[in-house]
Amino acid sequence: MSSSTVSLTRQWTTWGPVVAALVLVAAWGRDLPGFAVGLIALCLLAAVLAAVHHAEVIALRVGEPYGSLVLAVAVTVIEVGLIVTLMVGGGEKTSTYARDTVFAAVMITCNGIVGLSLLVGALRNRVAVFNAEGSGGALATVCTLATMTLVLPSFTTSHSGPEFSGVQLAFAAVASICLYGVFVGVQTVRHRDYFLPVPRPGQESEDDHADPPTRRDAWTSLGLLVVALVAVVGNAKLISPTIEDGVQSAGLPKAVVGVVIALMVLLPETLAAVRAARRDRMQTSLNLAYGSAIASIGLTIPAIALASIWLPGPLLLGLDPLHMVLLVLTGVVSALTVVPGRATLLQGGVHLAIFAAFVFLSFSP
Repeated sequence: MSSSTVSLTRQWTTWGPVVAALVLVAAWGRDLPGFAVGLIALCLLAAVLAAVHHAEVIALRVGEPYGSLVLAVAVTVIEVGLIVTLMVGGGEKTSTYARDTVFAAVMITCNGIVGLSLLVGALRNRVAVFNAEGSGGALATVCTLATMTLVLPSFTTSHSGPEFSGVQLAFAAVASICLYGVFVGVQTVRHRDYFLPVPRPGQESEDDHADPPTRRDAWTSLGLLVVALVAVVGNAKLISPTIEDGVQSAGLPKAVVGVVIALMVLLPETLAAVRAARRDRMQTSLNLAYGSAIASIGLTIPAIALASIWLPGPLLLGLDPLHMVLLVLTGVVSALTVVPGRATLLQGGVHLAIFAAFVFLSFSP
């Protein structure tokens, strides 16, 4: 890559998040005309692309699995703020936003991101190779968290409907944050080698030849990553009323709002995972996918449980039977995918088929 191209990339990835953040500040709390919504959408896209760039800079500096962990946690923390912001003052019509967004995040990461990454990796090398121990443990954590927080509320009897009682919600929140903490400890300390990319014999990664960024560049990228992610989620919040109006006018289910929001918020992880798969770093892609799903549940549910103290209206977390079937199918297929530690185009296609079914049934349940 020429020096002029590198300089141009640095310029737009520096100014893109700043401009998107300034647009967010200028448009916050205002009634937006159509052209303003379009401009905000463009700024959101620029912030997403910049976030991916800065996440990769940080990953090159700190190494795996810390790089993917930084991006997953940063996006999820800000996603929590978005959900709480949408629910404040929303009343009963927003009572399912947390459930819909978290479930959509699980389906997007475990099927959309995983399927797309496997497809790209298998097209490049015929067989995508990853670490079964790390991926299997991460998948088990996702399934446990999803079942405890999204399935059990539909079967408990303390409240009528898919809702936890106060004590049950507190238990689910504490269990989620503890399980997330155990996963992070295993991923980054005790069994870090399980989450590192699997090298192919006689093949070196192009990252091995790249000069690591300086400490100053890494800190700058960390700051710009935070700005970019705030801009992504904030601008997604700004255009969410337009999305809600479009969903309502089209007669679509309310769950579509959560799906669209999750798709926008998870764009940085999606692009970063696909780029990692293109470089034959499939384990990094799976770290991003499953790590984002774990963070989405393990951080969102405790935060929403705490916020429910002052949020108006009920907090409905239990999935309906249709979504439970999709969740069970995702868990079974994902287990069959990760256990061998190798995957082909077929596995990628199967995951993408499940993701397509989720999106279609969200619009036409």
